[in-house]
Amino acid sequence: MTERTFSIIKPDATRRNLTGKVNAVIEDAGLRIVAQRRIKMSKAQAEKFYEVHKERPFFGELVEFMTSAPVVVQVLEGDNAVARYREVMGATNPAQAAEGTIRKLYAESVGENSVHGSDSLDNAKIEIAQFFTEADIVG
Repeated sequence: MTERTFSIIKPDATRRNLTGKVNAVIEDAGLRIVAQRRIKMSKAQAEKFYEVHKERPFFGELVEFMTSAPVVVQVLEGDNAVARYREVMGATNPAQAAEGTIRKLYAESVGENSVHGSDSLDNAKIEIAQFFTEADIVG
């Protein structure tokens, strides 16, 4: 079933000019990038996006990191896109990520792990809506 998921190429990756390389891994996995925009996330946007972690000790650090440099927000489309992209991203900890995954290839640490992907279809819809309108998405 064709699904959409949301992706962020994080500041540690954009700072190192890895957007094209990350996109190549995404596309090689059979996912299509149907919307993409490079933005500088505001503190308010980052706080809203990560509000599920508000009570966690790393929240402030996460917001600071995500606003430290441009990010690339994306809508990906493909068969079972949510699960497929999570597989392609690899484990949160790059040391535990499978060979060939984005995090194994490019992440610098658990905190600076190069990419974010939605963890469910419901969250994908919510996350996409924070950065894109339906008109932005060119299926």
